[in-house]
Amino acid sequence: MIATAKEFAKNNGKSLSQIVENYLMTLTAQDNMQEEISPRILKLMGAIELPEDFDYKKSLTEALSKKYKL
Repeated sequence: MIATAKEFAKNNGKSLSQIVENYLMTLTAQDNMQEEISPRILKLMGAIELPEDFDYKKSLTEALSKKYKL
């Protein structure tokens, strides 16, 4: 099991420690997210797929500029 995990880490250019740390951070973030976000909003997660290079800040800025005609 550990050998497989080390191989996975190596193939992804990371150390096993980094993989474990990232995993634990993800678990913690999910726990915090579920406490702060309403169940109705959680149901919407994953409902839309955006391109990897999507810049939400730019999109938001453009939408607000258009709305307020800045």
